[in-house]
Amino acid sequence: MPVAANTAVRGARMLAASSRIPLLAAATQRRSIRSPLLTRLFSSSAYPRQQNQEQPQGTTAGSLTKDQELHGFVVEDIQSVSELKLRAIRLRHQKTNLEWLHIDRDDRNNVFSIGFNTSVSDSTGVPHILEHTTLCGSENYPVRDPFFKMLNRSMSTFMNAWTAHDYTQYPFATQNAQDYENLQRVYLDAVFRPVLREMDFRQEGWRLERNGQDSGWQFKGVVYNEMKGAFSDAGSLYATRAEQQLFPGTTYQYVSGGDPEFIPDLTHEQLVAFHRERYHPSNARVYTYGNLPLAPQLERVGRLMDSYDRISPVHVPMDVEEFGEKQVTELGPVESVGQPDKQTRFSLSFLANDLRNVYDTFSMSVFSNLLLSGTSAPMHKALIDSHIGSDYSANTGYSPFTRRTSLAVGLQGIADSDISLVETRIRETFALVHRQGFERRRVDAALANVELAYKHRTADFGLSLMKSISTGWFHGVNPVEYLKVSENVARLRADVERGGFFESLAERYFLNSKHTLKYAMLPDTKYNQRLDQREHEMIQNKLDTLSSADLAAIDQKNEQLAEEQMRKEDLSSLPTLTLQDVPEQAGRFALDMGVAGDEVTVPVQWRTTSTNGISYLRVINDVRDKYPELRPYLPLFCDALTYLGTKTRDMAEIETDIRLHTGGVSFAPFVTTDLANLGHIEAGISYGSHCLDQHIDDMYRLVLELVRETNFDNTDRLRALLNAVSSSMFNDVASSGHAYARRLAASTLAPEAQALEALNGITQVKFISDLARLTDLSPVVEKLKQVQEVVFNKLTMRSAITTNVGGVDENQRALERFLEKYPKLTNDDSGNNGSDMSADQKFVPANMRFFCPLPVATNYAGKATRTVPYNHPDSVKLQMLAKFLTPNYLHREIRERNGAYGGGAGYSAIQGIFSFFSYRDPSPIATIDTFAKSVEWLLHEHQVSEREMMEAKLSVFGDLDHPLSVAEEGMTYFTTGVTDDMRQERRDRFFAVTANDLKDVAEKYLASKDAGKVTSVAVIGEESLDISGDWTQMRLQ
Repeated sequence: MPVAANTAVRGARMLAASSRIPLLAAATQRRSIRSPLLTRLFSSSAYPRQQNQEQPQGTTAGSLTKDQELHGFVVEDIQSVSELKLRAIRLRHQKTNLEWLHIDRDDRNNVFSIGFNTSVSDSTGVPHILEHTTLCGSENYPVRDPFFKMLNRSMSTFMNAWTAHDYTQYPFATQNAQDYENLQRVYLDAVFRPVLREMDFRQEGWRLERNGQDSGWQFKGVVYNEMKGAFSDAGSLYATRAEQQLFPGTTYQYVSGGDPEFIPDLTHEQLVAFHRERYHPSNARVYTYGNLPLAPQLERVGRLMDSYDRISPVHVPMDVEEFGEKQVTELGPVESVGQPDKQTRFSLSFLANDLRNVYDTFSMSVFSNLLLSGTSAPMHKALIDSHIGSDYSANTGYSPFTRRTSLAVGLQGIADSDISLVETRIRETFALVHRQGFERRRVDAALANVELAYKHRTADFGLSLMKSISTGWFHGVNPVEYLKVSENVARLRADVERGGFFESLAERYFLNSKHTLKYAMLPDTKYNQRLDQREHEMIQNKLDTLSSADLAAIDQKNEQLAEEQMRKEDLSSLPTLTLQDVPEQAGRFALDMGVAGDEVTVPVQWRTTSTNGISYLRVINDVRDKYPELRPYLPLFCDALTYLGTKTRDMAEIETDIRLHTGGVSFAPFVTTDLANLGHIEAGISYGSHCLDQHIDDMYRLVLELVRETNFDNTDRLRALLNAVSSSMFNDVASSGHAYARRLAASTLAPEAQALEALNGITQVKFISDLARLTDLSPVVEKLKQVQEVVFNKLTMRSAITTNVGGVDENQRALERFLEKYPKLTNDDSGNNGSDMSADQKFVPANMRFFCPLPVATNYAGKATRTVPYNHPDSVKLQMLAKFLTPNYLHREIRERNGAYGGGAGYSAIQGIFSFFSYRDPSPIATIDTFAKSVEWLLHEHQVSEREMMEAKLSVFGDLDHPLSVAEEGMTYFTTGVTDDMRQERRDRFFAVTANDLKDVAEKYLASKDAGKVTSVAVIGEESLDISGDWTQMRLQ
């Protein structure tokens, strides 16, 4: 039986359809092409929650008819979309003009969202700060932070809020009917009746505050620090600045999330005025999804609308005046891992179609996919394969988020002298597409992936649907038009069949463009120092306008804020679920265990269920405790399998086959820990694919081709891959440093954590960076060949297949043929291919402090402590402890008082690691002290209440009972060895945890003298941080 947890690590690579096709993206690509759902979204928080409750089996939406009136709403349209198995109902509130889209679908993961058009006329970040501040208390729920408080009084599967270009949305999802009503009431009261105190504006937005270290002053505030972090990421900064330059004279020349240089210009009065004119029903869109009755929701919202009258929406310029061609050059930060003489970024950006034409937007998304995505794409061949730069620039791709959409193509990691060469290559490639179009097989493959994507049953379909329609909806598009996938695909196929379709797009938007931006960002080694200097100047300018009385008033306000943050609140006004709402029994999935193969039998886990005609394959090959010297190469090896091609076929040809016949092929390293012994791990490769049942044979054939025949001698493409991965990983550190800090801290404490650091941590970033600098890649090639020899071995293989009843026999036959040609490493060979030292079992934990300086203007902190294995009785108590400390102490101290964007505690039951983290943190060293103080607070200052225990348990059960996609069903056992009975036993233990249990494990594992010996900390951030003492520095240069 497999022994443990498949932990997500960098190296998971998917060959699939481009994520730039709205709504229909099947998977994320290796390339850094922007996702349409992620660009310029600034959110309050994203805390997935989960649960499992019985719900009504039907909904009154089925009885509605066109023109019917109900609770002040009139039904404007009803359409069924058979391929998505849903019924779309559009309603409008007659008095206020509020628009409502209800998606009636047999799905228990119900979604609610309310949003407002919040286009801006400056970069103060007013909609973003308002998004935060509305969630700081309302008339019916006058508590300091009802949003975060509800995270632990709910079993939501999703709660968040975000600010995009033109709108702000407040969505949640849950499977529990009472929970849905509770959250809907809180959200509606928050957006329509917020208290909007100046105190909350100063906490969430910005404030002046004395710096206790040198008696100077500093800017603090959650959004201010969030955006400082965002603007310190070179890729994010580049994409933002390029877009601002592309749309002068419009709302898009401003940063809706806020530019740190302008955020301190915003006043509380302006915030209140913005809410008054924008957060009005006439300016709102409501989206609901799932199987809950619609009528009670209409009634609740309708009563709220009675006090409003219709108003006219605010007009903000969105249509850009075409300027011909413009060239802009600006300075930006450098990357630690890049070549010093190749730090420039350059792109060409072109205006495209009007967003409000749904078919044109769909067609341009497919065009962008064919132009840019994958090794067979013409721009990839012209730019990436040429080694001019390290990877596409961060703004590369089609952007359907502005009134006039745009498409950008560029490179990062280039020399200044190569700017003109890059421009020439881009223009030549557009000319080539105009002459030749795209290969028909590639077009067919892209559309096949679109069709497969909407057959794939995901756990968060309702949320994904909402995100995909929102931009167009807020621009006046009928959102139902986005749901007619098959119509758009059929129309595009017909246009392509007539000939010249994509060729005409290339001519219209690119060869004959009337609006083109040439944007370059040159490296400035003193960029962050200049930012610091500018911030000091801004502070001084503020101080110069203030009298001593003004400063005294600011001090008083800061003291009042600190007192308010520490005040014990009465939370009785907030609704809550109780433990009676939590099912006693965990969900179970019927699995069948079998074998395949003749000479060597391979374990096969079968999950037979309704899959909408799709089969899913998952394979794990482990190498036990052997070959630790090869581990750092595993992520690169996984990347190479879907990038290098074979000796007989180049990757472009293989890639087209993969897209024609499957939803992608992915390979990833995995690390597992024994459920009873933290000292025993396995490491290896996990890979998988999925396809329509008529393509089962093709799926297995293509996977086997990559496994057996990848050409690691293709050093030209290997070098391009190394450059791209090196640049991508550095960007990941800059944007997700809290995850890297936690991994780095934990790496000295347990074998799995050490392996994860080597595979997907700072150590891996430096390792890949060093490989990318090698002039001779032959040693790397030999290592990759060794990995191939020892990893792909049917003796250490297990597989899992999820399919419908009709696909079982075909999968069995295909798997048998697959195994006939699958490599087998004999026991004797095993001993001759690397060290057989069980190094992981000899692991000795060590206490360390790490500092990784980066050229960024933000910081991240992490702390980790080794505890107990999964099946130890104290494991559930430690998991509960993390859920208790985050909302009751860490959130207040790290986010509210310190101004970091986020922070908290977590517990990995499989790794046995208890950890703390902070995100975009202005004071990471002080935060590390806060981590320790949280434990002391629990042990010596705080009496845990019954309510706090109930909320911690609700939070835990929410995580345990998350909704799964069909592909994930049964995977917990396959990847971790955790059985349904083990999950149930653990569930029972969670119900029984007491307040004394939390204090006992806090004392034993986090506060005792022995705890210090198995605890490490890490800080990643600004080079100017005052780090002294016995810190180990991890420099990426």
